[in-house]
Amino acid sequence: MDNTSIITQVTNPKEEEVLSSNPEKVSLSSSSLRKKSRRSLFSSFFCCLQSYETEPPPTTTNNNTGPLPPPIEENGAPPKHFTLSCVLCVFCLHPSWCIVAQCEQVEVAPVPAPPEKYLLPEVNINDYGKKCVVIDLDETLVHSSFKPISNADFIVPVEIDGTVHQVYVLKRPHVDEFLQKMGELFECVLFTASLAKYADPVADLLDQWGVFRARLFRESCVFHRGNYVKDLSRLGRELHNVIIVDNSPASYIFHPENAVPVQSWFDDMADTELLDLLPFFEGLSKEEDVYGVLQNFRGR
Repeated sequence: MDNTSIITQVTNPKEEEVLSSNPEKVSLSSSSLRKKSRRSLFSSFFCCLQSYETEPPPTTTNNNTGPLPPPIEENGAPPKHFTLSCVLCVFCLHPSWCIVAQCEQVEVAPVPAPPEKYLLPEVNINDYGKKCVVIDLDETLVHSSFKPISNADFIVPVEIDGTVHQVYVLKRPHVDEFLQKMGELFECVLFTASLAKYADPVADLLDQWGVFRARLFRESCVFHRGNYVKDLSRLGRELHNVIIVDNSPASYIFHPENAVPVQSWFDDMADTELLDLLPFFEGLSKEEDVYGVLQNFRGR
């Protein structure tokens, strides 16, 4: 396999501290990828979104059939002027498996033009009138590791360079209740920057109720300034009715005004963030405009 990790994750601060005591083993990623101490939903929401000053992007519809230019820096290998650094992290047993893009700060980036073909199919008849919620996987719903975890909920075999490795997956507390409720309220889409060979079997085990109407993986991201960005304008849904739930601000750098940030989760079994979010999403599902609700939420 080439120098690209199969799982796109942030660094566990506990394991980062252990690795930093052995500098000969690892070159740490940039400070922007290190997670701060746990904070509340409200503080994380304000912290991530107040630094952005941007107008909402133009709305796109499924009726847009004219030819459109391709997005910038789409997929494929990163442009030559980006610098990448190797990391021996908890997820990989060999340094060549994991490359973490250097990113000094998160800023609002220009939104690329929509593609000629959108990422999502036409809306299912059962989802007409519902808003679209794009949900991240790693550190948002689950945490995965190549190192054995005694209380793992799933063990997923993944083939790398002809060798099968076991990936140990922990479910975030209350994820089952969260997914079932979100599936009732919204058109839910799984969107992860990890590779399908890992994320697809994890989603099979995680989503027992068929909540995710579609699954999007790394190849559906746009590689921009060293990050795999989830460009919401490529989905084929009205942007004012799209919400993204993600622990990484770099993932929604094109559309920060559509984001509901969550704290990265690793192994805290007392975590209640997904459960705490449900009343907010119940109210949001009944509102006409996502931007207005999120702006009011930030202004409280």
